[in-house]
Amino acid sequence: MKVRRLLGSTAPVAFAAALCAAPALADVTGAAVWQEWQDLGATYGQTITAGGEAQEGDTLVVSNVAIAYGKDGTTATGQIDEIRFRDTGAGTVEVTLSDSYPIDVTIDPPEGDAAPVTARVLISQPGLVITVAGDDAERTYDVAAPSIGITLQEVTGAEAPTDLKVDAQITRLAGTYIIGSEGELTRISSSLTADSLGVDVTATIPETPPAEGEAPTGPGSMTMRLSMTDLAGTTNSTMLPAADMADMAAALAKGFASDGSFSSGATTYDLAITDASGPTTISGTGESSSFGFGLNAQSMTYAAGGKGVTMAMTTPTLPFPVNLSYAEAAFNVLMPVGPTEQPADFALLTKLVDLKISDEIWAMFDPTAQLPRDPATIVIDARGTARLNKNIMDPAAMEAAGDTPPGEIYSLDIREILARFAGAELTGVGAFTFDNSDLVTYGGIPAPTGKIDLKLTGGNGLMDKLVAMGLVPEDQVMGLRMMLSMFANATGEDELSSTLEFKDGGFFANGQQLQ
Repeated sequence: MKVRRLLGSTAPVAFAAALCAAPALADVTGAAVWQEWQDLGATYGQTITAGGEAQEGDTLVVSNVAIAYGKDGTTATGQIDEIRFRDTGAGTVEVTLSDSYPIDVTIDPPEGDAAPVTARVLISQPGLVITVAGDDAERTYDVAAPSIGITLQEVTGAEAPTDLKVDAQITRLAGTYIIGSEGELTRISSSLTADSLGVDVTATIPETPPAEGEAPTGPGSMTMRLSMTDLAGTTNSTMLPAADMADMAAALAKGFASDGSFSSGATTYDLAITDASGPTTISGTGESSSFGFGLNAQSMTYAAGGKGVTMAMTTPTLPFPVNLSYAEAAFNVLMPVGPTEQPADFALLTKLVDLKISDEIWAMFDPTAQLPRDPATIVIDARGTARLNKNIMDPAAMEAAGDTPPGEIYSLDIREILARFAGAELTGVGAFTFDNSDLVTYGGIPAPTGKIDLKLTGGNGLMDKLVAMGLVPEDQVMGLRMMLSMFANATGEDELSSTLEFKDGGFFANGQQLQ
């Protein structure tokens, strides 16, 4: 937890040191850009001061710049020797900074700990150039850097990892930031690309006293290497003053909003850990990955995915290596965040396509290879509408609601259900609407109207194999087959289909009323 707080606390300081942006003044001058930087830093809860300012011809030189940030028991300070703001004479300002600067982070200890954790991070940015243009309403910042490095040089404290070293390098960074103001709102949009990102981590694992009956752990070591190519990202934010961001529900009501998307190309990673039990290695690759988010007064979205993923692991606790791969994985969610007059959209997608595992894992539960070892797939894709009566971003409102549902569901569209494993496949599609005024017919659930069509192939063959392998008792399989006969019709060799329907207050399976 402390390491996470340490890394997170360096971000605002590094951001302020790399970009100079905020509500615009009349002309693009070095003095105006410097003032804007300080103003935007204040928006993020930072204090930015300079030891000296001097005009050298067409360049404003700001020296001994100190940046301070503090929140939730964590403080971070940065010290930049020099920042130069040069008026180009073409209506733009060129900003350059010292090639490197340190950030010092202190994390207060929990009650009873002896000392805080402290760390020093070095930011290296040789050749970084920021070009500022625009007018009173909007500024544009074009950023270019041959490379940017972030190095964790030192960590000390009672809970600090021993000899922890982290080095990250970004190559050929290029980006554009557009900043405008509207009253108290600051609007920021950005786009960036980078050729590559590399991260190296090393640490010593200290020996720890054993629990009763257990062997001691450590000493040992850990190394990790991560490499990513073809990075790209975009963000759009509407920011409020820092004081207005403490209450997220109120901030959203006042206009705070943010969304973004990020993607990368080929990724590789290698992790090696050695301790008293022996060496453990984990390595993997990916063809591409993506991530997206969005938050505003109406809705919240989150999306992540990857394609062409492989992973291999060896560990002393297993006598064989573990290998797996999949063609695609995805997770998307969309949901409303607050009360609305009309039902709002929601969505859920979870997908894992063509999952393969190594034969050694299969052999653990199927040593005679009775099950087909085809790749496994699962897909659930659903959308619908719902109306909240509580703001889920308001902790007090959610606590007051207790176990009461925060809203009502109005419709559900099941676009796809797909489950494929060991020669069997289940598919389904359906759609429902819900009557929230009827909570009696189905025992507290809003009364649904609609149907779902399901199809199962290879199910009987899979059950026969599971019985033959001794994994499932035969009497349980007989009970399952009897239940399937109530809900499904045979439509082909080892093929069952079923239409489950809710209508007129009843439940029907293939046209036969069961409730």
